[in-house]
Amino acid sequence: MATKADTVKAKARELIEQLPDNATWDDVAYEIAVRRSIERGLADLDAGRTYTSEALLESLGLSE
Repeated sequence: MATKADTVKAKARELIEQLPDNATWDDVAYEIAVRRSIERGLADLDAGRTYTSEALLESLGLSE
C-alpha cells in the first residue's frame, strides 16, 4: 500500500523527469511550488472552501 509520502515522492520524481536536463534548482523549486498550489486549490474546492467572484467582490466592498 502506498503511503502519502510515497505518492508525493513519486510525483516529485515524475515532475523532475519532465524538466529539461539544464533545469536549475530554481526551476525545480518553482515547479514544486506550482504543483503544491494547484493541489491545495483542488483540495479547497473539494472541501467547499471557495468563493464565487461575486461573493469575493462583496466581501471587499466592491459590489454594486
